[in-house]
Amino acid sequence: MAGWFGALIGFGLGLLEYRLISAVVIGALRRTDRSETQAEKDDYERRIRILRVVLVVMTIGVTPILGFVIGRTLFG
Repeated sequence: MAGWFGALIGFGLGLLEYRLISAVVIGALRRTDRSETQAEKDDYERRIRILRVVLVVMTIGVTPILGFVIGRTLFG
């Protein structure tokens, strides 16, 4: 059971981490957007969506696995 509790805690922390990191990084990227044409703006938004997917996988995807392993190792 310790592994599952660790995974649940890891999921919560990963979700929080994702919200914080994405707000700061994506907000900064949008403020520094120097696109002049609509095609450049669309490409910039596409890259932001890719970054968002990478952040989701890294924070919400990996943190519960790490929490499971830590919980299982330490307490279970």
